[in-house]
Amino acid sequence: MYPEDLIEPMRKELTNAGFQEIRESGPMEEAIADSKGTTLVVINSVCGCAAAAARPGVLMAIDKSQDKPDHLVTAFAGNDKASVDKARDLMLPFPPSSPCMALFKDGELVHMLERHHIEGRPAEMISENLITAFAEHC
Repeated sequence: MYPEDLIEPMRKELTNAGFQEIRESGPMEEAIADSKGTTLVVINSVCGCAAAAARPGVLMAIDKSQDKPDHLVTAFAGNDKASVDKARDLMLPFPPSSPCMALFKDGELVHMLERHHIEGRPAEMISENLITAFAEHC
């Protein structure tokens, strides 16, 4: 686990933009499997690619896209173990990855961005990928 005071600003980047932070497995399962419409799940992380590409990319996509997910949720890898584990269970067959982003529609996984899709890429590329997925599924 990371010290909460260290990761608080990283959490707030997403929660200040309207993401619901989920720290337990039950609420994560409800947010994904029991939600109607589209749900974007961001597994946040302390790594450089989360800071340079994942968080800025998802925020750009939410800001720029005409089509937006109905629900925005996030959990922090390394600290929110129960909710991250539940989200990862629902993201199968994709292996655990952080950061990562998954778009669900009526509880079904329809789009996934794993760490290897994020790492080394600019935030603008992440944003465009998500905007395309939102246009198709939202």
